[in-house]
Amino acid sequence: MTDGLDILRLGARPEGPTALTADWVLAWRNGGHCLLRGAEVVIDGARIINAVPAGRGEAMRRIDFGHALISPGFIDLDALSDLDTTILGVDNHPAWAKGRVWPESYVQRGPYEMYSPEELAFQKRFAFAELLRNGITTAAPIASLFYREWGETVAEFDAAAEAAAELGLRVYLGPAYRAGGMVLTAPGRMEPRFDAARGMDGLADAVRFVETHDMTHGGLIRGLLAPDRVETCTAALLQRTMTEAERLDCPVRLHCAQGAMEVDTVQALHGTTAPRWLAELGVLSPRLLAPHATRADAGDLALYAEHGVHIVHCPLVSARGGGTLDVRAARAQGINVAMGTDTAPPDMLLNLAVGQMVGRIVTGDPGALSAAEMFDLATTSGARALGRNDLGRLEPGACADIAVFDLDQGITPTIDPVQSLVLGASGRVTRAVFVDGRLSMRDGAVAGLDDTARAQAQGQFDRLVARYPDRTWDHPPVTDIFPPSFPMEDLRDA
Repeated sequence: MTDGLDILRLGARPEGPTALTADWVLAWRNGGHCLLRGAEVVIDGARIINAVPAGRGEAMRRIDFGHALISPGFIDLDALSDLDTTILGVDNHPAWAKGRVWPESYVQRGPYEMYSPEELAFQKRFAFAELLRNGITTAAPIASLFYREWGETVAEFDAAAEAAAELGLRVYLGPAYRAGGMVLTAPGRMEPRFDAARGMDGLADAVRFVETHDMTHGGLIRGLLAPDRVETCTAALLQRTMTEAERLDCPVRLHCAQGAMEVDTVQALHGTTAPRWLAELGVLSPRLLAPHATRADAGDLALYAEHGVHIVHCPLVSARGGGTLDVRAARAQGINVAMGTDTAPPDMLLNLAVGQMVGRIVTGDPGALSAAEMFDLATTSGARALGRNDLGRLEPGACADIAVFDLDQGITPTIDPVQSLVLGASGRVTRAVFVDGRLSMRDGAVAGLDDTARAQAQGQFDRLVARYPDRTWDHPPVTDIFPPSFPMEDLRDA
């Protein structure tokens, strides 16, 4: 027997049974997570064989992580898959004056893709690696359409499927499509514009993508239909989407009940809230994953509960905008609440920490939303939303999707490994990630991405920001759209 993670090849499955040992293992016992001390998880191929006392499993090799927690990998159902532009708006308001809504002049000139096909492919690859570095093993990617010509393309998602397979990330994929978008016709005045035929064309492309890629790469790639946001969709597009999802047997993700622009637009168009409109259309379903529900009222939540809709909670991005979901109220109605990241950094542990803190502020209860409850949202609740009992848990026969968290890099002294990880609020403690039994990430390194990736990402993002005047009201210079936090002097040539 040989100890040490370096004996495994990055990007490959170990040959034969391999035992992963640490001070703590979060195994599945009697229908729930259970913390085991002095245990090991044995994996073989793509599956977990068992969690047994350390040294008792039959294995060709043992990898000892020491003071660490071996855990199910996180499930992220609104996973950042681009170079996040929402962070540009955190300290820059109002959104209509900061390039977040297309001005009429930009629409008349003709919207264009602000990234090349190569850049679109790179950003997915880069973002997927970041997810792995934060202990995320299953992801339903999300990207902004604000800087796109219209919707996402099949070509970029063909590349995304290949990237996920090469990097070793389990994904639910489908290009986002829409039938409309918001146009700024005067300062602060936004109007929806629709092109119903273009929306149906986007759905048709997405359906073909799912038909082509679902269950490929040994089941690592699964299909997802992703209409963009409720206010950008027509009734016919959403109804057709749910019909196709039933035929394809895949989930649907639709952002709704999430912001003032959506609430006002849906009220103007349909005379009600988004969840009530969706109920009238007959499209609420257990297939539906619905980020964020931060503007859902009690009646909206009751409809979600009645129809088995899953809410995807993204605490960090919501809190940055001054909103949140009352997780306790949603769960009290019987709604399954899963987790998403949806912003940079794509750090699930940070999201769990923010979700816990904000949840306690909302309820006024300092005991609300324990670390264990938050951990469940990122593991078992995500698996439930996907209809998967082989994800989000470490038990015999489950997929070998595992994250190893280094407790020496978090809060010291450790209280309890799960509590300490949530209190520590940083995915940087992720030491290793296995997906489908393959070592996908080790000490920050991901197979298929080299050391130049961060510089490439920064350069690509800077070029995107430089184009913001094109699609900002009155076309001010970038320095007016995004002024620095403090006065800035460039002394490089002094």
